[in-house]
Amino acid sequence: MRALTISAHGGLERLEYRTDVPVPELHAPADVRVRLRAGALNHLDLFVVSGLPGVMITPLWVMGADGVGEIESVGSAVQDLAVGDRVIINPGMSDRTCEYCLAGEQSLCVHFSLLGEHHPGTFGEYIVVPASNVRRIPRDTPDDVAAAFTLATLTAWRMVVTRAQVRPGDDVLIQGIGGGVALAALQICKQLGARVWVTSRSDEKLARARTLGADETINVGGADVAREIRQRTNKRGVDVVVDSVGKATWQQSVGALAKGGRLVTCGATTGPLVDIDVRRLFWNQWSILGSTMGNDEEFDAVAAELAAGRLLPPVDRVFPLSEGRAAFERLQDAAQFGKIVLTI
Repeated sequence: MRALTISAHGGLERLEYRTDVPVPELHAPADVRVRLRAGALNHLDLFVVSGLPGVMITPLWVMGADGVGEIESVGSAVQDLAVGDRVIINPGMSDRTCEYCLAGEQSLCVHFSLLGEHHPGTFGEYIVVPASNVRRIPRDTPDDVAAAFTLATLTAWRMVVTRAQVRPGDDVLIQGIGGGVALAALQICKQLGARVWVTSRSDEKLARARTLGADETINVGGADVAREIRQRTNKRGVDVVVDSVGKATWQQSVGALAKGGRLVTCGATTGPLVDIDVRRLFWNQWSILGSTMGNDEEFDAVAAELAAGRLLPPVDRVFPLSEGRAAFERLQDAAQFGKIVLTI
């Protein structure tokens, strides 16, 4: 089959478009094989190319976590899906047997893993996954929108709805608008009735964020974000900060929090190690919340949003699979506003 692969870690020169990758076979009675139509890039893909601690790949390693397609074959135990069903894929894989899975918290699974990182991914013509990792979607959902939807929206939903519990009237700061999770968080927060602040170094991205409902924008080029927010809120600060950037924004994110505020994070694209003054943490009674992907109930919730035509992700640009390296270069340059999609 055709696929975008790597056989060793390094720079983007390691990416190879291949036509000789074996078609994956069903491994278990509860598996399905999906004929993929499109996939979308995430920052995770850049980390996989460069290499992650403890993560091993085997040539030819198929990249990608997000994808949309049709069921091509089903295992003998699959009852609620049929050949031809149009589906999106949840990249988060769990063993379904540990205490967390049995409690309905699949993304806390002790063996939690991701497509494209721990398992061959979605940037190929076919993929085999457990039936529990797919949901049917309407046939008229565009390929690029459906491919761009799951990882970012599921991640943002858990961050905003489940972990930070954003409420109507909350002030929410979203750092680094333009990426998939940040844009999904903006849409979810507005749907919940929050007042949303966004940051970027690009005035163009800030202007586009306003068209999606952002109430306040801050260009971080030379700005002190925390001070700016406190000036605009009469020293109060914001109720919630959504931060997937990490080291580069951490101090400003903490500094922007109101008393009793919640900071929720799902990533560290600029570095994993941060500092915090624990005295300010307990004195202001802040909550620091981690969040990863989502559980089955949350996957159902976001799939229902997609089916209803809500929370549709902005698509930045669409590339054919054969031009996958150019798509990765655009992501690496942080030039995108919205998701970058590969058609398969």
